Amino acid sequence: MALLQLILQNIFSFAIIISAIVFVHEFGHFIVARLCGVKVEQFSIGFGKKLFSFKDKHNTQWQFCLLPIGGFVKMYGDSNSASVPNYELIKKMSDHERKISFIAKNVYQRIAIVFAGPLANILLTILIFTILFRVNGITKVLPKISEVVANSPAFLADLRVNDEITKVDGQGVYDFNDIRKIINFTHQDEIEIEIKRNEKILLLKIKPEVKISKDFFGEEVKVKMIGIAANEIFHQKVNLWESFINANLESYDITKSIFKALGELITGKRSVKELGGPIKIAKYSTKTFSMGIGVVFWFGALISLNLAIMNLLPIPVLDGGHLFFYFCEAIFRKPIPIKIQQFGYKIGLILVLSLMIFTTTNDVWQLFN
Repeated sequence: MALLQLILQNIFSFAIIISAIVFVHEFGHFIVARLCGVKVEQFSIGFGKKLFSFKDKHNTQWQFCLLPIGGFVKMYGDSNSASVPNYELIKKMSDHERKISFIAKNVYQRIAIVFAGPLANILLTILIFTILFRVNGITKVLPKISEVVANSPAFLADLRVNDEITKVDGQGVYDFNDIRKIINFTHQDEIEIEIKRNEKILLLKIKPEVKISKDFFGEEVKVKMIGIAANEIFHQKVNLWESFINANLESYDITKSIFKALGELITGKRSVKELGGPIKIAKYSTKTFSMGIGVVFWFGALISLNLAIMNLLPIPVLDGGHLFFYFCEAIFRKPIPIKIQQFGYKIGLILVLSLMIFTTTNDVWQLFN
């Protein structure tokens, strides 16, 4: 009974967070399409069996489906929900039909409509972070060492209490958390740390060690540690403008981390076992609901930004794939041949489905281990 309750909680939490993020994404496509005069035939949240639907005054069918793992906006002139162009259909269209068709719009309008989805998710992330910073203020832990663990890498490298860390691996440090981020993203066995000690700048070499720790959600993860702590906490209330600036900086830092992680996955420096799918997101979604509304919004912002970035990858069937074709069309002043586009969409669909199957299988494996 307890297991069933947990599963239902996971599904419910996942559905709420993902549906909200997908709605914002698809609404970005929808609103810009409308502004460009395109008729939107369907606006769907989820896939599979239709749970309920209705039509608005513009004859757009809004529907909510059983599987809340995505969504789509189907526009007039698309041959399917993935916006695969139908050039044969456009030849048979009347002037009015061309006017309301997505594929008949100029390439720059199509770029704007497609890009609007990921942009909506990026703006949602910035909005959420802005609100959180405005409500909670900004908390930083000064990168000044308050403790050095005996016999740790830091101890062996002669780091001392009251040392102020200014750079790690050549990167500036402004918060104690910066140290953790830099250390865990480097693949060097030995890193260089710049410290300020008694107004003198010193350079020290240190070899981090890998240990099992717990992340924000209480999950056991492997992390690199050097054996130091800091306890000088600085909390500051910020106005709306400062909150907005910090929200943009936070989004930028997270985006850099995502691209860095993607690069490491491609080059093999990071294990594909770290990839998470819908089960892992559902699991974390439930945990965030138990940790308070602020954490729910923070987690939603992270998922929203991840969705935007993943969608912008140049893989056909994703927004990035469409944008790639449209940019080529803008450069060469003619559409990519339809056979090449259709072949690309098939390959893209195989890649996306394979990734979904792999990440779901990976989630199940981790769940039982």
